[in-house]
Formats: sequence, structure tokens, C-alpha cells
Amino acid sequence: MSILVQPDTKVLVQGITGGFGGRHARLSLDYGTQVVAGVTPGKRGQFFEHNGAKVPVFDTVAEAAAETGATASAVFVPPAFAGDAILEGVAAELDLVVCVTEGIPIHDMTRVKRAMSACRIKTRLIGPNCPGIVTPGAGEHSHGGCRIGIAPGYIHRQGHIGVVSRSGTLTYEAVWQLTCRGVGQSTCVGIGGDPVNGSSHLDIIKLFNDDPDTHGIIMIGEIGGSAEEEAAAWIKENCRKPVAGFIAGTTAPPGRRMGHAGAIVSGGKGTAAAKIEAFREAGIGVAETPSVMAETLLQMM
Repeated sequence: MSILVQPDTKVLVQGITGGFGGRHARLSLDYGTQVVAGVTPGKRGQFFEHNGAKVPVFDTVAEAAAETGATASAVFVPPAFAGDAILEGVAAELDLVVCVTEGIPIHDMTRVKRAMSACRIKTRLIGPNCPGIVTPGAGEHSHGGCRIGIAPGYIHRQGHIGVVSRSGTLTYEAVWQLTCRGVGQSTCVGIGGDPVNGSSHLDIIKLFNDDPDTHGIIMIGEIGGSAEEEAAAWIKENCRKPVAGFIAGTTAPPGRRMGHAGAIVSGGKGTAAAKIEAFREAGIGVAETPSVMAETLLQMM
């Protein structure tokens, strides 16, 4: 078991004919992901070819989903068009849209969120500005899994630990620490660090809590906003599994953005100290440094 995606999930790539989207489509195909379609307006009838795979390209997400059965999308579309690309996936009633694109205007994402909340379609959005999602497979180096986004597939190993993070690089660090200790992952989700995004820490934590094959969770947050505190409050009352956490940005000065667009302490809220205290009160094991994230969880287990 895993959450959100399985090894047999059919994936389409919006922006597959671009340099960045094409590169990661190839890496996903190499990982064993079922990339069944690409979408680039005006290029219907072309094919994206890689190592024997011949992926058809369509003009629209609706066409691609209808003809191939794709249920998930990876968005590698320039920032000015990414909001509409997300909504195209929603209109096509995909189960999952993963938006890797960085730098989408907040106004556009506010429009996307409003449109998604107004419709009855239950498309889940991961991102934007995120590394995406990986459910490792059982093959050598966990090939045969599902990789949507930009995460390095080879660091993953199939197992029972769920990872959710706002930071891409810290996601990779936690995964590699687990893998080096012989401990695999059920699913790893990078939710992104923008102020307005799709799924939150809490959304993913709830899925991990309900997944019988996830036995422990690493949650990685950072300064800015209150999402980590909200997740901690829910974990305290509801979570049945051990959770370890790390908060980045303990030395960040108030009012200065650190890294992600959403990583800013404003009005005394969103500080690392407040988030760490919320973790402690919820019984979440706190990793004092990034280097002990896996160790902190494994000690709890």
C-alpha cells in the first residue's frame, strides 16, 4: 500500500516537449513510471520517444486522459500558464495534479484554489513549487514505482515510512537517511513552499494515518504560516503512528524571506520556536538538526 499513487498509476506530463519537462519525463520513464501521455497545445500527433517508449502527445489534458486512461498529471508549464494548466487537470477530473512549476503569481494560485473549492470534483493538488511525489517500487533501486516530479528516484526504497515536507532538498535528505539505514518508504510527498498551495501537511498526514502500510511518519516544515501547528494539533488528538519532525529556519530574522516564498516570519507568527513547541506538545519527536531526522523517528519506533 501507499498513498496517492501506486506503481500502476497512469501519468501524463503537461509540458513534455519542453526541456525541463522532457528531461524529467525521461527520468520517470527510466524509474518505471507509467507515463502514458504528454500534453503540449498544437503538438497533437507527435510522440515523445525514450528508450523504446513512444508516448503520444495531445493538445489538451481532456484528450490525453480520455484516450490513455491517465489519472495523474505532472505540470512542467511556465509560471504564466501554470495556473490554467492546473485547472485543465481539474476540468478533466484527474485524481491528482502535481505542479512542479516555481514562481506562479499568488493571484493565479488564489484563483486556482477558489475554483477548486467551488467545484465538486475531488482532484487533489500537490504543489506548486514542489519536488512532487514518489511511491517506490519493489525492483532494484526501487524501480517499478511511481515518480511524478523531480525527486531523484534512486535514493528511495520500498518500505513503511511516510515522508511529507515543504522542502525538496530536505525531503531527499530524510529519504536518503532512511534508505542508508535499510529502512524503506511507503510514499514521499513534497508539498512545496509557496504561500498558497494545494495539499497541506495535515492533508498528507491524514492519508498516512489511514494507510495500513505506513508505520511511521517524518514531517518536515519551516518558518512561515501555521500549517505545521495545525498538523501537530490534529496529530496530538488523532494520529496512531509515531511522528518525527524538523523545522527549518530557526536562525531566520523576522520579516526576511528565507528560501521559499512562504518561509517568512511576519507579525510574530510562524516562528520556528512556536512550531517546535507545538511539535513537542503533540508528542512529535523533534530532530534538532537535519542530520538526525531518520534517527529521531527510528528511536521512537
